[in-house]
Amino acid sequence: MQTIPSLFVTPRLRSFLPLLEEFLHQEVYPLEKLLFSRPFADLEKNELATLRQKVKSAGWWTPHLPEKDGGMGLTLTEFGLVSQLLGTSPLGHYAFNCQAPDIGNMELLQRHASAMLQERYLKPLVKGQIRSCFSMTEPAFAGSNPVRLATTAKKIGNQYVINGHKWFTSSAEGAAFAIVMAVTNSEAPPHRRASMILVPTDTPGFVFLRRIPVMGETGSGYMSHSEIRYENCTVPVEYLIGKEGEGFQLAQERLGPGRIHHCMRWIGICERAFDLMCRYAVSRNLTENEPIASKQIVQQWIAESRAQIDAARLMVLHTAMGIDQYGAQAMRAQISAIKFFVAQTLMQVLDRAIQVHGALGITDDTILAFWYRHERGARIYDGPDEVHKYVVARQVLKNYGLKI
Repeated sequence: MQTIPSLFVTPRLRSFLPLLEEFLHQEVYPLEKLLFSRPFADLEKNELATLRQKVKSAGWWTPHLPEKDGGMGLTLTEFGLVSQLLGTSPLGHYAFNCQAPDIGNMELLQRHASAMLQERYLKPLVKGQIRSCFSMTEPAFAGSNPVRLATTAKKIGNQYVINGHKWFTSSAEGAAFAIVMAVTNSEAPPHRRASMILVPTDTPGFVFLRRIPVMGETGSGYMSHSEIRYENCTVPVEYLIGKEGEGFQLAQERLGPGRIHHCMRWIGICERAFDLMCRYAVSRNLTENEPIASKQIVQQWIAESRAQIDAARLMVLHTAMGIDQYGAQAMRAQISAIKFFVAQTLMQVLDRAIQVHGALGITDDTILAFWYRHERGARIYDGPDEVHKYVVARQVLKNYGLKI
């Protein structure tokens, strides 16, 4: 069990976390080798479907949702600690139906969708009967400026007609619907131009172009990123989420808790990589009775990794507690700080672990190379490091009287 300050461990977590860790070791980790031999889309229908049923039977399904909606009713801080453990495996969050982008879409639909949309799309999403995707990033414009979009949704009668080009629509292959960010009023102020609209993926005009290779890996099903065109894609106006012009506001609301989810998942990856690094450093000998761990440079990597992981965890849990108590807007600077700090920590710990493993580290005989491929994007998606550093610095400097 990873050492976690008792300040953050509630009574229900004190009994649940050891059970969760045991479940991961016995049921989840053994399935990881299948990631390298079969398409994820195939695993979804077979081994992972069986695994998800075991999670449901244990009463651990959708731990982030209120109990009345079929979840465990955890606070954001509590779920952060659960997310850290689930993050120790690429299959963890999917097994518990709390994986991105579905977790963010569930929260969005729960708070802002009509009763009709909740009945038709949220309920089956919560049950794990369908998946979803989030369609915002465009190849035409820099993703670091979220208010600049080319995709439009024109209201014609009682319908929206959507036209645009999106990419890095994660998990689109096999998804039942997309939540699309599109401009509904080009004359409005920048932060009021876009709206969020639910689009079933079987709608005429929803054109699936390709799965995008990421560092040479195309992926499939949930574990893939796609390029999509919307060509006169028409949906009823009732498929609007929230109100017109609220797209940017809803995106920020979705991303606040979402960054806690990501950061705690990354800390889980760090812990697993750290454990693999230490085990290998102790067991791998340079000469007889001279393990790699005896070298000062390796000891330095281990010490720095331990300190960074512990610091990152405390930063994220502090921010999660702040969101629970004061809301995401009040913690905006802290949310940006954890996003770039934990992403950088993640890449540094993974790099050190790979280096300790030598040639083995860049093969798929361990999980390290998989994570290095898939998680390099952590410093880019949901806002690149540079944007988040700007947000933090601007907030700090405002307190010193600088007008920006």
